[in-house]
Amino acid sequence: MSDPRTPTPAPAGDTYKGWVFKWTNYIKGYQRRWFVLSNGLLSYYRTQAEMGHTCRGTINLATANISVDDACNFVISNGGLQTYHLKASCEVERQRWITALELAKAKAAHMEPESDDSGDDFSSSSAPVAPGQGGGSHNSDVQSALRTLSSKVEDLSTCNDLISKHGSALQRSLSELDSLRLTGEAGDKIRQVTERATLFRITSNAMINACRDFLALAQAHNKRWQKALQAERGQRVRLEETLEQLAKQHNHLERAFRGAAHANASADIKSAAGPEKGEASDEDDENEFFDAMEEAPEFITVPADPQFHKRSSSNISGFNSDLCPDDQSLNEEPLAMSQDSPSQDLVPLKKRRTRIPDKPNYSLNLWSIMKNCIGKELSKIPMPVNFNEPISMLQRLSEDLEYHELLDKAAKCHSSLEQMCYVAAFSVSSYSTTIYRTGKPFNPLLGETYELDRQRESGYRSLCEQVSHHPPAAAHHVISDRGWTLRQEITVASKFRGKYLSIMPLGTIHAIFEKSNNHYTWKKVTTTVHNIIVGKLWIDQSGEIDVVNHTTGDRCHLKFAPYSYFSRDVARKVTGVVMDKDGKAHYVLSGTWDEKMEFSRVMQSSRRGENGTEGKQKTVYQTLKAREVWRRNPLPEGAETMYYFTALALTLNEPEEGVAPTDSRHRPDQRLMEEGRWDEANVEKQRLEEKQRSARREKERDRDKATASQRTSSQSEESTPHDSHQACWFERCEDRTTGEQVHIYKGGIVAAGRAAQTYFELSVALKRLTH
Repeated sequence: MSDPRTPTPAPAGDTYKGWVFKWTNYIKGYQRRWFVLSNGLLSYYRTQAEMGHTCRGTINLATANISVDDACNFVISNGGLQTYHLKASCEVERQRWITALELAKAKAAHMEPESDDSGDDFSSSSAPVAPGQGGGSHNSDVQSALRTLSSKVEDLSTCNDLISKHGSALQRSLSELDSLRLTGEAGDKIRQVTERATLFRITSNAMINACRDFLALAQAHNKRWQKALQAERGQRVRLEETLEQLAKQHNHLERAFRGAAHANASADIKSAAGPEKGEASDEDDENEFFDAMEEAPEFITVPADPQFHKRSSSNISGFNSDLCPDDQSLNEEPLAMSQDSPSQDLVPLKKRRTRIPDKPNYSLNLWSIMKNCIGKELSKIPMPVNFNEPISMLQRLSEDLEYHELLDKAAKCHSSLEQMCYVAAFSVSSYSTTIYRTGKPFNPLLGETYELDRQRESGYRSLCEQVSHHPPAAAHHVISDRGWTLRQEITVASKFRGKYLSIMPLGTIHAIFEKSNNHYTWKKVTTTVHNIIVGKLWIDQSGEIDVVNHTTGDRCHLKFAPYSYFSRDVARKVTGVVMDKDGKAHYVLSGTWDEKMEFSRVMQSSRRGENGTEGKQKTVYQTLKAREVWRRNPLPEGAETMYYFTALALTLNEPEEGVAPTDSRHRPDQRLMEEGRWDEANVEKQRLEEKQRSARREKERDRDKATASQRTSSQSEESTPHDSHQACWFERCEDRTTGEQVHIYKGGIVAAGRAAQTYFELSVALKRLTH
């Protein structure tokens, strides 16, 4: 029931407002909403306070259908796209709304073509017309023809109304005759006449509707033609202006050249004849030459960002010192590198592939596989390649370097606080590649490696190695020529919950910058794959990240908001605050993990209570204009048929010469899947996994025998590591920063030029696992 204190809705000019009950769903039923009818549009809000900022829905009455269900209910439908089931508090109120809606609909339907015509006339008259064009007369002819058509259609509409009126009267008369109980033959004749009259009225209505559609189509095409003509006229005017500017600049250059030549000739004559009086003419020539040189660079010099000048002229103390010219320095970097090492330019860069074979369309009974896997760890479930993507987890870790330029910019920052913004944006950017990637990477075999050498293109080299099988753990180390090092050891814990899959990466990521000696650490958030059994798969990231600078004590707290159907916030939202060691906020970060991130400098902060209360308080930051720090790169063309791989991901499994025999590129099951041979890939994957299990059981038996023979020393048993496997390129030790037991890169060259003994050991290990 509506509130009795609510005033009856009353029209105010062309606007009609009031409370109406709207059907929402079968759980909540009808809910009270504030409706506003204005300019042929019906909008609704939850409360009157929302009118200034949040509209819950709008329907255009010009093409809407209004129908009445019963005494209080009525329905507004817009061709099936939008349908509002509404209920008034009483029949009188319903009739007021129906009357207002019908009037607004009639007015909107009448005003729509007039506004379109007037808009066309205005735009055509205001468009620039090039000399010699007859666009004005042509446009007037088109408008005249449209007006003639419109008048004819109106005449047809009038005839249709008369036909409908007289046809209805004819049907009533025939019905009266039919009720007189005439003979059977007369009744049959009357029914035939009635049917023919009905068909005649239906045909006339169809003819009128077809005429109206023709008029609307003609008007729509007229708008399109006028827009195209206006664009061509504007383009011609701009080209003429550009040619005029080029001609002026060419004239300036010719004058400058003649002045320079004349000045050089005069200087040669003076040097041969000696100094004389009357050198004013030479000075005038030189002045003219220098004036020309000052004007010439105007068309080849890129002006500086006006926002940078605004910042440099700011009166805020300490603000300029925190800004760094990272964008300028990065733009100049390729030139500087080519000057320092010109020999690199002689060797062309390797052309990377931009496509892989399209993903085949195989059907699979998902429930038959998943029903026996509930509660188990994902790494222990035998999964077919139908759920995979043709890269390994090691390659997926290397894909975190998709936006390595953020670390390049961070290395050039003079302020540790702004450097923290770039590092935080880099930690968020690694999730942007997962928005459409619902496939599971291949689990690496024990001892499997992956090397990504992009030193010539991007200045970094990356190395990953699977250092443990149970629990599965991968060590990753990246060295960049641009002043930063990245390392991490990630152990993935996952649980299948029936409806969704939770993936919890365990481990710490380290970023060290050489110039400032700043050492940053952070962890990854939880990844959730929804609709495992029924529906379309989709991925969400949720949790919190603390990016800590162990050198200065600075900290950035990032929060990944989980998706909620009832939330009003932007989906996949990420927020964060950069604070110094004393807890003072300096920057605020905001954005989404799948699109972009921005950061704003905090000028002042204050704490306010919610709704005037003193118990729960929120911090309010007054910030300057936001600067975009990161934006996701667009996907390659046809990515939906290539597992939604990014440009970097397409090159990760590309065959390369000189890589280690344990490199992920050599995995036969992964290569077969990439080539579209999924049945063979499933057989090969199962064979490799069974070989690895057999090798592990054999190692466990050998270790048990060695342990049994040494039981006299209990200390030796305690010193036994959790996994007897010894990594090749990483050694296990305690991290001095976090105190964790991690694998640190030992150094050395993985690909060409490594020791023969190491090559032999890796080859034997690969053969044991694959054959």
